[in-house]
Amino acid sequence: MIRTLKRQWLWVLYALFVVIAVLTHSGEPVFQATGPYAVGKYVVWALFFGFLAYSIYCSTQASFIKSLPKINQYIWARQIGLDLYISVFLSLGLIYFNSGSIWIMLAWMVPVIIYANLAILLYIALNYVSIIAQFTG
Repeated sequence: MIRTLKRQWLWVLYALFVVIAVLTHSGEPVFQATGPYAVGKYVVWALFFGFLAYSIYCSTQASFIKSLPKINQYIWARQIGLDLYISVFLSLGLIYFNSGSIWIMLAWMVPVIIYANLAILLYIALNYVSIIAQFTG
């Protein structure tokens, strides 16, 4: 068990992050939404759980860390990485815009930089109603 935890330390940290994010979340209900765009929250949760399952599956097939040098040999892999991190920093801007707090944005920064869409989708799912309200007034 200890050996597995050592090999999967990024997943252990991610699980800890998710637990902390859900337990410290306040405001809207975690899995419920009301209003004209409520179905979107369920779509975001479905995307989150689907992407999480696929990411876990991928991690059972190959080591992400060991794959990076091979992947980075291809110019499109570098372009995709750059594209991903542009969206990561745009998402951090959305977190700041939605929360109005630099401290909340900074608290999400490390998980978002490390886990990218796994953290971004979690933030959107937890804060869906307030994010939609920012755009629909």
